[in-house]
Amino acid sequence: MTLALDVLRTTTFDRAKTWSDLSPEERKRRAVLAVRDQEADTLWSLTEAYLTLHGSSGTAISPRTLKAYRWAVNRYLTYAGAQAVNLLRASSSDGVRFVRTVEAEGLSASSTRVQLAGVRLFYAALRWADATQAAPFNDVKPVREKTAAWDKRSPYTHDEVQALLEHADERMQALILLCAHGGLRISEALAVKGADINLDGRELTVRHGKGGKQRRVVIGDTMIRALNCLPEQQGSLIGGSYPAAVERLHRLCLRAEVAYRGYHALRHYAGTRLTKEGASLDDVARHLGHAVLETARIYAKWSDDSLRRRVGQW
Repeated sequence: MTLALDVLRTTTFDRAKTWSDLSPEERKRRAVLAVRDQEADTLWSLTEAYLTLHGSSGTAISPRTLKAYRWAVNRYLTYAGAQAVNLLRASSSDGVRFVRTVEAEGLSASSTRVQLAGVRLFYAALRWADATQAAPFNDVKPVREKTAAWDKRSPYTHDEVQALLEHADERMQALILLCAHGGLRISEALAVKGADINLDGRELTVRHGKGGKQRRVVIGDTMIRALNCLPEQQGSLIGGSYPAAVERLHRLCLRAEVAYRGYHALRHYAGTRLTKEGASLDDVARHLGHAVLETARIYAKWSDDSLRRRVGQW
């Protein structure tokens, strides 16, 4: 465990203790007042404290998960304010309307599930504080995803990845290769520092992957050359925020005349290419940091050309 991660977890726990150290009466009083005054920061701190103290991951909850849940809570508070929802007396009808509103705004099924998990956590925290007994989201279900997992985000093709690399500057080349060869999630790629790379060992370390997990990723010659071209700096190698990275990829896709599919399709390219080249599902899952082996089967769907060859001969 790195020093930075130790500090992060200690800080999270310290924030949680500011709620747990209160008497039950005082915790309830503060929660009720925060709801009455629509104090989003206070309500989030209560939610985070509950998750830290009572969640299955404890202080190991990842910053990415915390950010996603906070997004969900803030979105619900905005909705409740606009719709005059009584937060402490919200019904299942209020819960259903919020989720259907989220879906109608075009949020994907997976993102809607994150929203639902976040607001359920919010109400669990309010019940922990004894501010309410309401549980408006307990029986709410998002619309079932009708598109098969392997059809939702098809990977970039090999030719498309090459076209992106040819039209990219040095920084974007490194970012694309971190995702397309290293199989990193965009949040992981943006966080890579020089100290995380071991060129002699031909590997890099992902410090804070999904679920706060750390893993080592094998890197090849192409990525090593790209990383060597980057200037030395104290912060992350790539630098910049996620929105800025998305904008850069949009512009790059236009220059390269490649349909934009987001950064995750580059990660899918890594899994698909490994599968095509004969890697086992275990190797694919380990390279991409999948906790469940079955998740890697999606790449077998994308890399299976046998059906295409058979039908093509009809």
